[in-house]
Amino acid sequence: MEQTVKELTCIVCPMGCTLKVTMEGKKVLSVSGNSCPRGAKYAETEMTAPTRVLTSTVRVNGGQIPLCPVRTKGAIPKESLFDAMKEVNRITLTAPVHIGEVVLENIAGSGVDLIATREIFKE
Repeated sequence: MEQTVKELTCIVCPMGCTLKVTMEGKKVLSVSGNSCPRGAKYAETEMTAPTRVLTSTVRVNGGQIPLCPVRTKGAIPKESLFDAMKEVNRITLTAPVHIGEVVLENIAGSGVDLIATREIFKE
């Protein structure tokens, strides 16, 4: 099988290392250019099963402000982001909303919950 080399910029820390990932098919053979072990782990995950933390806002009825910031409690598969956003866009909360409150369980079948990241008090 043919080997390919992909170049990535690590986003784990502020250093932004340029990573070179040698692949054979869908298998990672080596990672170079990382300043720490976290960079190598990031590159392997990004090349084989990329994930992202989703941040957005949802509508709030009866609150001091009309939108509540939300995020997934952990990373979800990158290919699930559009399905997750379709679910987010259908949500409307009713004030009060509390930080850490689960807004939606198991978003897009990922096993990860969507949580509120701000207190929204009643008008």
